[in-house]
Amino acid sequence: MPTTTQSAEAHSAPRQQQPHPAGTVFSRAMRPVNTVMERFIPSSLLFSIVLTFIVAGLTLALTPTAPGDVLLGWGNGLSGLLEFMTQMALVLMLGHILANTRPMRALLARLGQIPRSAGQAYVFVFVIAALASLVTWGLGLVVGGLLAREVAAQARHRGVCLHFPLLVACGFAGFVVWHMGYSGSGPLTAATPGSFLAEPLGGRTLPITATTFSWWNLTATVVTVVSIAVALFLVAPRGQDRIIELTIDAREDSFLTDPPRETPADRLDASRVPTLLVGVTLIAYLALHFARGGTLTLDIVNWSFLALILVLVRNAHELIQLTSHAALNVGEILLQFPLYAGILGMMTTSGLIEVFSDALASVATPTTFGVLAFLSAGIVNFFVPSGGGQFAVQGPIMLSAGAELGVDPAVTIMAMSYGDQWTNMIQPFWAIPLLAIAGLKMREILGYTTVVLLVSGAVFAGTLLLVSL
Repeated sequence: MPTTTQSAEAHSAPRQQQPHPAGTVFSRAMRPVNTVMERFIPSSLLFSIVLTFIVAGLTLALTPTAPGDVLLGWGNGLSGLLEFMTQMALVLMLGHILANTRPMRALLARLGQIPRSAGQAYVFVFVIAALASLVTWGLGLVVGGLLAREVAAQARHRGVCLHFPLLVACGFAGFVVWHMGYSGSGPLTAATPGSFLAEPLGGRTLPITATTFSWWNLTATVVTVVSIAVALFLVAPRGQDRIIELTIDAREDSFLTDPPRETPADRLDASRVPTLLVGVTLIAYLALHFARGGTLTLDIVNWSFLALILVLVRNAHELIQLTSHAALNVGEILLQFPLYAGILGMMTTSGLIEVFSDALASVATPTTFGVLAFLSAGIVNFFVPSGGGQFAVQGPIMLSAGAELGVDPAVTIMAMSYGDQWTNMIQPFWAIPLLAIAGLKMREILGYTTVVLLVSGAVFAGTLLLVSL
């Protein structure tokens, strides 16, 4: 890892201690892994560019698509999934705004005081990030980054030595369970009337009680969190292992300022009444929506968090500041969305997704289909790191294949959900907002997130195998 890491957003300055042969077996095993990651993993933007050409090559090699058609598929795909991209960007922005409201920041400051040792700090950040991700992935990513900085800063004041890259990896690792929770786009889409999954589901919906809130998914969620917490504790540097600390308080000074009150317009912007009124109205809408049998959708998740934000902010002036700050952190993601949409365009135009899916489904049995669907979704997610986008093209294929084998559609939906969240641990796309907050690069945490990939993969595959017996 580099000796220093700087970020304009986080104002961080890690301090590197010299390596020593001491340390646990697990911590020593991480040294060559981290070294390889740091030397050869590019930036997330460059990663998406390289991935574009890899997919183009695979398309030409594995499908009968002509080069001109590949180019057209890519170009046409650049503007694809605009509605979904808007929904995802809004989820991320609202999660960022919510995490930076004064009540939420105060809560994070209190939470940062809880861990008293290095081991407790790593496990604590991961568990809180996982719980936040189960609520919504956007909130989880932001809370993971903010809490990692808060815990690191408070630990430094107490003289506790923490490895900051591992702490940030713990914050991102919570993202590995997001599709098992409240904002899982696959289960929500399956529960939405008239969605693109309605036809392969036989014209019906699949309630979230059969997927997200099934006993086996809830059990798998608990087992995953416990297993990863133990793994992160074991690989943490100890003794005289190399440690990169945060030498200064990386917590941002509040960017929120009091509004002027010179004119009637200023006083209106400074009033809490307008935002509170809209927030209460939106809460009333959500209550009526569910009272009349409405279901959870991506839009409802967004409106839920918008309502909470409107209730928590002091006034419209503060909300504008929070929104402007959040926009700075979602910009890089928005830039990559068209590239990944182009990748998706090539894969759908050429039938490359069907090649991947059919290859695994062709050797599946009713017992092994869930595991193979999980692996298939994990492979596709690496190229198309979007839960909703992936379900849009792969979902109907896998549901139809599962139906032919007599597989419970809930198993198929959750298998794809597990695969989608699984390879996020080695796909830098979704780590961007958290890394921007922490002031680190993906290669600095990738060694640890690879451990999370291995542990969570074992739990996911085991769960799907057991539930399919």
